[in-house]
Amino acid sequence: MEKKVCVLGLGYIGLPTASILANKGYDVLGVDVSKKIVDTINRGEIHIVEPDLDVLVKSAVNSGQLTASLNPASADIFYICVPTPFKEDHKPDISYVISATESILPYVKKGNLVILESTSPPKTTLKVAEILKKTGFAIGEEVFVAHAPERVLPGKILHEAIYNDRIIGGINDKSAQICQQFYKTFVQGNIYVTDSVTAEMAKLCENSFRDVNIAFANELSMIADKLEIDVWELIDLANKHPRVNILKPGPGVGGHCLAVDPWFIVDAVPKETKLIRTAREINDFKPDFILGKIKQAAAKFKKPVIGCLGLAYKPDIDDLRESPAKVIVQKLLKEKVGEILVCEPNVKEDEVESMKLSSLVELMEKADIVVGLVGHKEFREMERSVLAEKIVIDACGMWEMI
Repeated sequence: MEKKVCVLGLGYIGLPTASILANKGYDVLGVDVSKKIVDTINRGEIHIVEPDLDVLVKSAVNSGQLTASLNPASADIFYICVPTPFKEDHKPDISYVISATESILPYVKKGNLVILESTSPPKTTLKVAEILKKTGFAIGEEVFVAHAPERVLPGKILHEAIYNDRIIGGINDKSAQICQQFYKTFVQGNIYVTDSVTAEMAKLCENSFRDVNIAFANELSMIADKLEIDVWELIDLANKHPRVNILKPGPGVGGHCLAVDPWFIVDAVPKETKLIRTAREINDFKPDFILGKIKQAAAKFKKPVIGCLGLAYKPDIDDLRESPAKVIVQKLLKEKVGEILVCEPNVKEDEVESMKLSSLVELMEKADIVVGLVGHKEFREMERSVLAEKIVIDACGMWEMI
């Protein structure tokens, strides 16, 4: 019998997941609170930038295997893929997870599997299970609950969702086993089973590890600036050691994962997370450091024109969540440092509040100072000669050989 899957949240994780499952033969209902997103998907179109996703969604919609709605419905498997941001003071906000869980209560039936895929603070899956008790079913025996954290890289989501190894954390052994069997129908990587809290911590641990290593690189860039040496040469030389692999510094750390997830651990165990907290503070400070460098350069001009390249949090995507590049541009505009030109080839102007976007050609013609914030392909491949008469601040190392 064809199984029905209800995916709650049609963003960067939910929509690719829904389209993959639909193309695997599942009957998928995608649910989102945005009517615009629902209408877009039902036309067989997409609202995010992700290679090949448009083809997969169009195929799934045209085949009738994927439909979108503002409301959930009965299903065999419920997927929760909603945002988990943080509030003031870096406190986790799981209100979207709670709301999504409560929205499916009228539709849950015996034998259902409920999967939390949203990256979450420790014990969030147990809270989902607690809410599901309102259905009257024995949770873990009649309705099964598990956490299966996503491990995908924007720009490669469709490939990595299938081929990456996955972790399944059940609220009990039976939930973990049932969820593992489901994932085996579309995941070709290895699938490792554990409890839900360990699975939640594994994802947070992965991103905190990366955040700490980026913080080291970012701190090196500030040290090198103080010592008046080239950080790119410094890192290149240090990496000649066979057991050293220092990452590249940047304007900070963005995205929903690395800029958010470490705070979930800090909030859960504040006294034991000195290194993780310090790394977060270093990376959060880096945009202000870059801002200072821009102001220093701008002071050399009576009416500086500053060209900022990139707003996304990483190259060749349209995701602006927690983007340090966007933070830098917003502060430049707010502080009226000069005339600010912004080029971001992956988003439309109506997606960026209070910013006017310029073409790369226009920006390069007018700018006195060019700030490389995001290494988009268009910027990496531009003729380097156009930078010759500019003051260049390369915050992400895309022109490090200049």
